[in-house]
Amino acid sequence: MSARNGKEEVTMHKRLAIVLAVAIVMLCIGCPVEAADKTPAQLVKEAKAMIQEVSVNDTKKMIDSKENLILLDVRDMQEFEEGHLLGAINISRGTLEFKVTMIIPDKNAKIIVYCGLDLRSPLATKIMNDLGYKNAVNMIGGLPAWKEAGYPIVK
Repeated sequence: MSARNGKEEVTMHKRLAIVLAVAIVMLCIGCPVEAADKTPAQLVKEAKAMIQEVSVNDTKKMIDSKENLILLDVRDMQEFEEGHLLGAINISRGTLEFKVTMIIPDKNAKIIVYCGLDLRSPLATKIMNDLGYKNAVNMIGGLPAWKEAGYPIVK
């Protein structure tokens, strides 16, 4: 092989690499980002499909039988202060990822997550699961379902 053929081959490989790189970039730009096309309701629905849930009645039974569990209210502090389940701890959904490992270090703890409208808690439960909390579950219906069942809240 002559020196000229070797240079031509290197030039051809460079051109091929550039074409390949441009094609990859074009594919990435052309592919829509799924999350950007989802509504909050769709995100909640997807989270609910990926998490475990428990009813308010089963939650009450676990509390009454003194099961070792953590009640996690993911509403904002002001909402929490207006009324919450007895013994619940509060970590706002907005700060959950940053605070939960400091407040609940045991990733095997049984955790029942709830909120005000059963919207934030499914998302929070999914995040908890993603962070390695194996026994975090969402309480279906949130605080309104708890109140509707006639169960007490504290301020």
